Amino acid sequence: MLAELVPWLELALRWIHVLTAIAWIGASFYFIWLDGNLRPTKGETAVAGELWAVHGGGFYHNQKYLVAPTKLPPDLHWFKYEAYFTWISGFLLLAVMYYAGASIFLIDQAKVALTPAQAIAISLAFLAGGWIVYDILCRSSLGQKTSIFALIWFGVLTAAAYALTRIFSDRAAFLQVGAIIGTAMTANVFFVIIPNQKKVVASMLNNRIPDARLGIQAKQRSLHNNYMTLPVILCMISNHFPMLFGSALNWLALSILSAAAISIRHFFNLRHKGKYEWWLIAFSVVLFVIAIIVANRRNEPAAPHSMVSMATVSPRVRTLLNKHCVMCHSAKPIHEGFSAPPAGLDFTRDDVVLANTPRIISQAVKLKIMPLGNETKMTEADRATLGAGLSNRTK
Repeated sequence: MLAELVPWLELALRWIHVLTAIAWIGASFYFIWLDGNLRPTKGETAVAGELWAVHGGGFYHNQKYLVAPTKLPPDLHWFKYEAYFTWISGFLLLAVMYYAGASIFLIDQAKVALTPAQAIAISLAFLAGGWIVYDILCRSSLGQKTSIFALIWFGVLTAAAYALTRIFSDRAAFLQVGAIIGTAMTANVFFVIIPNQKKVVASMLNNRIPDARLGIQAKQRSLHNNYMTLPVILCMISNHFPMLFGSALNWLALSILSAAAISIRHFFNLRHKGKYEWWLIAFSVVLFVIAIIVANRRNEPAAPHSMVSMATVSPRVRTLLNKHCVMCHSAKPIHEGFSAPPAGLDFTRDDVVLANTPRIISQAVKLKIMPLGNETKMTEADRATLGAGLSNRTK
């Protein structure tokens, strides 16, 4: 019964995670756009700018104060719960899928022979460590040098991606990088942005002039979050694209694509201020093409082949499938992590195996992402035998 409920729990958490993330990222994009489109206000020395807009049949008038208004309104909306619930739902999803199923989804025994407890501890250490390093950099003198700070933080994340792809399964490593970024973004809201705003409000309630530095610090972290949104989305959707996380230089491909995403975000942020730097779009396209080239670098050269024409799989292929695949890929999986065959593929049936031969070769032989976490300790010789048994190699 529990095994049947877990997929529903995953669905609920993923749904919540996506919905709250849309709300959070949408607010981030909107306020960066709003800042870029503010116009000077005549006669209002305390106002940094204003914007008139029309939407949904109504007119809206927004004003931004240099520090704060002279008097607080009775109702003040706080943008924070979108961030909190995005992180909470994401962490719970990580726990349900990758921590509870660490031996399947998180650990790759061919890389590092970890126990589930060790793997979870490493994952948590990277989440906490990422925020600590990021926060130290922000508070240091480097934090005031935006370009240098961005390069260093980007380098830190690239190093983390390299390390994680050598510790965890490739799919889990990419999600872990996304979780590091998402944790830093949420911590920005929880530890800096909201506390600083509360201090400003407290100063005003006590008839004191708010410290302008508090707003500057909050704006800095908010802007950082804005630039990190596209890379974190890339990490979160990467588990659908094995050609990316399954490549030999997957960490580098992820880094290059993230740079392309940041370049696109920078283009739009500049465009909001009336600056059209089209070279940034061209630069992003070039980076995307380079990422494709890098991702096509495989752990072994892919020899050309044509599919074997046969009514049934050979005995040696059947032996390997029974040993490494059918515990999950069968009508009634015996693996405790599955109540139904993944992707609906029952590899106890020869016709299903033959119909999905290219897919099996891609994921088990070339990309080496199956079995999940290499739980059955499939060797290189096993993979070569499976590939040879399912294909005719030509010179």
